[in-house]
Amino acid sequence: MTHSETSALGASHRPVVRLKPKAEVRALRHGFPWAFQNEVVADRRTRALKPGTIARLEDAERRPLGTVAVNMESRIACRMLDRDPEAEIDANWFSQRLARAQDLRQRLYKEPFYRLVHAESDGLPGVVIDRFADVAVLQPNAAWAEARLGELVQALQSVAGVGTVIKNAAGRTRRLEGLDDHSQVLCGQVEGPVPVQMNGATYMADVLGGQKTGLFYDQRPNHAFAARLARGARVLDVFSHVGGFSLAALAGGAQSALAVDASEPALDLAQAGAVASDFADRFATRKGDAFDVLTALAKEGEKFDLVICDPPAFAPNRKALEAGLRAYERVARLAAPLVAPGGYLGLCSCSHAADLTRFRNSSARGIGRAGRRSQLIHTGFAGPDHPQLPQLAETGYLKALFFRLTP
Repeated sequence: MTHSETSALGASHRPVVRLKPKAEVRALRHGFPWAFQNEVVADRRTRALKPGTIARLEDAERRPLGTVAVNMESRIACRMLDRDPEAEIDANWFSQRLARAQDLRQRLYKEPFYRLVHAESDGLPGVVIDRFADVAVLQPNAAWAEARLGELVQALQSVAGVGTVIKNAAGRTRRLEGLDDHSQVLCGQVEGPVPVQMNGATYMADVLGGQKTGLFYDQRPNHAFAARLARGARVLDVFSHVGGFSLAALAGGAQSALAVDASEPALDLAQAGAVASDFADRFATRKGDAFDVLTALAKEGEKFDLVICDPPAFAPNRKALEAGLRAYERVARLAAPLVAPGGYLGLCSCSHAADLTRFRNSSARGIGRAGRRSQLIHTGFAGPDHPQLPQLAETGYLKALFFRLTP
């Protein structure tokens, strides 16, 4: 049966998926957005549902819980789409969700550069959309969104008015959903990196081949805080990507900034951003493994007034937590000796498995083992265009700690 034929039958004729008696029904009723595979009655009919099927979720007593997207091949078997068990998941539904998401961003930002949709937090589970003016980069990281990509793109064009939509299919999440990794331009066209004005600097976002969607909007408020510390400072930006912290620091009046990353294409984009921002005479790059470069800089006797380390997720899941915490401690231990007396150290984590307390403890331990004493002066999180869903800890993944290191 085709998707259009299913829609024609109406919501009352959709499949029913039922939870086991001991499933966490209370959590679902209170806003938790997922039901896991081991919580669902996996009878033959349910197991036969095509990934991405829209279904009616009921508890063990057959009381309705809402409209869900089903993927029995994923650990997350059901994603809550709507608390209304009769909701029609059609173009109008997509438009309403997107309009609500856009209204928040337009209140927050004057320019159309932001995360437009932050998955479950915006009522579109598994869907991430970053906006770069007339270009939108869409990550349909769940089977239901992939199956309804046409309706989603149509609604996105109608609500946001973007001319170009790019599907980014990279990443671990799509693999867990059984989806391919084929990225493509779905409509419109784009030539080269897109310039993005943010925190007084111009960043170059590679929306076609860059990491994630091409730029990390989530760090925007932490870039801004770092810029406040950077006036007249010598700045070291480690794991810099396209120059997130270093360009913001230069906009804030830094004397100089050195960006370190293992990716030459990312550093080329950072250099292009420095040129576009008229910072080129104060900006330099160094390609290499971050741990190796931190070690080498210490041997070279280098000191900086502000050092910031923004590594990738060292603890992407619970299994990797302990190794990830050791890696964060190592970053702090290697970075702290490079901070001049009275200078500042910024340490970041985008690992949702490493909560704030554990990350803070690992960071403080690393600083202490480097023989430095510190004051924690600021704790930052993702910007408000990355809203948190209170019931889902994963949406509060980003942490940024800023320390002042005493002599």
